[in-house]
Formats: sequence, structure tokens, C-alpha cells
Amino acid sequence: MGEIAEQLKARTMRFALDVCALIQLLPGGEPGGTVQHQLARAATSVAFNYRAACRGRSHAEYTAKIGLVSEESDESLGWLEFIEAGALLKSDELHRLLAESREIAAIMSSSYGTARYKERNKRDKGGMRGG
Repeated sequence: MGEIAEQLKARTMRFALDVCALIQLLPGGEPGGTVQHQLARAATSVAFNYRAACRGRSHAEYTAKIGLVSEESDESLGWLEFIEAGALLKSDELHRLLAESREIAAIMSSSYGTARYKERNKRDKGGMRGG
């Protein structure tokens, strides 16, 4: 993987760490506890599944992993929006993480779309040669 992938690895790891710091500020009762657990799981999944995607042994494996990263980044965004909508926490850091989450979700969604497109073209061209 290249420089952009390394930058995204660092960016997604920073996002996961920042989210984990933010959730420590949530109220201890419900729904705070549920949000803490679900958001920590989703945000860390973005970072570690992106790393796994970069190590993919095939394009199909990369595509599957980047699809998971896209889903988890959208889920992270959803939980951050839930915190905001439920007024569970008011902070500048929440607003910064919402913006970062939107950007990461857009990047991963686009990457997944591109990977799927390439995977389909690869299959279609392979089928045409064999026919």
C-alpha cells in the first residue's frame, strides 16, 4: 500500500482513539453505557478493519474488508449523531468528531464503490475471455 493508505491508517487510528476519549465523558447511565459500547466497537472497527483491508491477499478480500469499514464508519457517524440529537454531550470535540466521521464515511464509501466496480469489471472481463 502507498502513502495515502498509510495516511488513512493513521487517520482512522486517531479517530478511534479520539472517539474512545470522547465516550469517557458520556453519562454512566442508559443510554450512555450502550452508546459507549457500540460507538467504541464501531470506531475501533473502522481503524482495525482498514488495516486488515490494506493487508488483503486479493482484490476480493480487500473489497470485502473495505465494505465492512464503510459500514462501521457509517455506524460510528450514526452513534455520534445520536449523542448530538439526544444532547448526551455538548462539546467542541463532539462537533469535530462528527465532521471527521462524515469525511471518513465518505472516503470509505467511495473506496468501497470503486473496489466493487473493479471487482465486477474483473469478473466480467474474465468471463468474456473464457466464453
